[in-house]
Amino acid sequence: MEDKAYLSNEGAYTIFSFRDNRLKFVAPYSLERYESVVEWDNGYLVVMAKYAHNKEAEEEYIDLLPILKSLYIKPADFLKPIKSVEVRYA
Repeated sequence: MEDKAYLSNEGAYTIFSFRDNRLKFVAPYSLERYESVVEWDNGYLVVMAKYAHNKEAEEEYIDLLPILKSLYIKPADFLKPIKSVEVRYA
């Protein structure tokens, strides 16, 4: 099975996909797109993101733990098989 997850955005939402799971949550208001994943640390992401108010991409942080907990998903079970995350748009 694949051990890579994918990050993208659709309009006002961030999309985090892994295998058959697709988490969709509100993105920062002026996000245009995610450009790259700098670091993946078991549920915590450091990414480069392009915002409407800035010509250059800037560092952004995403913590999946509170999102998973609010969805009643056990973070340890969900995150354990993920070895890497990359930005991917369809």
